[in-house]
Parts: sequence; structure tokens; C-alpha cells
Amino acid sequence: MHRPRVYVTRRIPQPGLALLEQHFEVTVRDEVRPITKEELLQQVRGAKGLLCLLTDPVDEDVLVAGDQLVCVSNYAVGYDNIDVAAATRLGIVVTNTPGVLTETTADLAFALLLSAARRIVEADSFMRSGKFKGWDPMLLLGWDVCGATLGIIGFGKIGRAVARRARGFDMRVLYFGRRRLPAAEEERLGAAFAPLERLLRESDFVSLHVPLSRETAHLIGEEQLRLMKPTAVLVNTSRGPVVDERALADALRKGTIAAAGLDVYENEPDVDPILASLPNVVLAPHIGSASLKTRSTMAKLAAQNLIDAILGRRPRFVVNPEVFEKR
Repeated sequence: MHRPRVYVTRRIPQPGLALLEQHFEVTVRDEVRPITKEELLQQVRGAKGLLCLLTDPVDEDVLVAGDQLVCVSNYAVGYDNIDVAAATRLGIVVTNTPGVLTETTADLAFALLLSAARRIVEADSFMRSGKFKGWDPMLLLGWDVCGATLGIIGFGKIGRAVARRARGFDMRVLYFGRRRLPAAEEERLGAAFAPLERLLRESDFVSLHVPLSRETAHLIGEEQLRLMKPTAVLVNTSRGPVVDERALADALRKGTIAAAGLDVYENEPDVDPILASLPNVVLAPHIGSASLKTRSTMAKLAAQNLIDAILGRRPRFVVNPEVFEKR
């Protein structure tokens, strides 16, 4: 009996691939660079399922070319790389992997915050280059985290997880989001709601945890950076285009803010060359969810979403449930 074919745009942890191989003929692209639209157009033809990454451009052209597609399974929480409206019109199920990477991403956000505040990357380079000649009272002075004010923009699961970590550092936590939490929840998390401008003015550290949308694209630009303290640190583990990268590079170069810790970029995998040349920014290669446990769990979830959809079952995490209502 002919097995349905599914296409995987990048090698994912083996537990997910093993699940897929139990049911389908699986084609896995082994290249590390992001897939191009032209490659996708070619590979989706005849495929029942597509397992893709947040960086893969699954637009209407790709969806139409996938004339047998039943499901597009995104190996990510976000899905702005997929034209969900077009998928819905075409009857294609879109799924994602929410919930499983909350704690891991919050860990990385705090790691970037600490690294930027205490200039860890600069210190590491200083040591490796043989510049350390002994203890110096003025060497690589950074900023205290304990007792500082942390502003969290976007207070969903990851934002709240960061707030829980901040309590261990006795930080004052301000948050800004679409909805204010009930007073009991604010008290439990030790967080207070603040309008965006006030949050930016008062925070020593600002951590971004919003999805990418029309409203959040360039949410942090030149105007917002000017509101921040000259000693402030910006952390972004959400989506690159939430920050105007050129404005951030300029602010870091001029000392408008003190430092930044970034895991995502406006034009991934490219980084603004000025930004990349600055010593006061910590750059990570989009590793927010990169723990063995989390990435394996994501792989299994993305695979199971695809299996369920192709075998006629409703997947656990469906982005466009309207598809099922039309059936």
C-alpha cells in the first residue's frame, strides 16, 4: 500500500522523525540554511503534509503548489510565516507547538539579561585574548540585577515565567500587555501593570515577549529607546521585527541605552553589521527553545499534529479550527 509522503524542511530531533516514519514516507531536507520559496514550491507537490520552521515562507503560492496538502505543521509556537487565511480557504489544517517551550525560553531570556548586565561575553573575550593582568577596581563594571526594576512587555506564558524568575532576584516587576491580569494574579507574580511609556522610563531591564503582528512590528524603535534609561538593558527573545534593529544599533552605539541581549533578529539569519560590531550586545543564534528536552518534545508534538491531521483526526493544537467547521 502506498504511504502518504510528508516533507520536513529541516532535520528535527529523532523522536519526531521516528513518529512520522511509522506512518509516512518521510523526506527530510538535510541542509542547515533556511529553505527558499523556490525549494518549497518544488517539494510540496504531491506531499500530504509539510513540517516546517518559523523561518520557512509558506505563502499562498506554496500552499496552492501543495495540491495534496492536508496539514502544515509548524515546529514553533508562532506561525506568522504561514498564510493562515489562504490555508483555511484551501482547507489545509495549520498546527503549532505551544506551551512546551515556555520555561526554556524564559531561562534563556534571563541568561541574556544576566550576561548583558554583567558583561559576560566581553569578559570571556577579554580573558581568551590574554588581556587580563590582574584584578582592577574599574574592570568591566556592569549593572546589578538584584533589586532592579524589570519591565516585561507581553505577559503571556513566557512573560509570566520570566516574572517568576525575577522574584528570586528581588526585582520589582512591571508588565505591559493586551489585558491586565486580575489583582490576585498580579500579587501572586509580584508584578504591577504599567502603560508602555511608564514601563520604558522606569525599567532597568526590558524583556520582550510579544507575538509578531502589525501592532507589534517595530514596537521598540527610536522613540521608545529614547524613553529608556541610559543604564537600561533590552532583551529580546520574542521575534526579531518587534525591534527596529537599525535604531537599536544606533542607540547602543550612542549610549542611549547601555546594553542588549538578543536571540532573534529582524532579517534572520542576517544581523545589522553595526549591531554585530558592538561590544555591548550579546548575540545568540535563535536558541530560545534549544534544550534537548524541549526540542525533542516540540518534534514529537509537531509530528503528532501532522499524523492526526493526515489520518483524519483533529490535532491537539490547531491554529485555524474553522477548517473543521467547513467540513
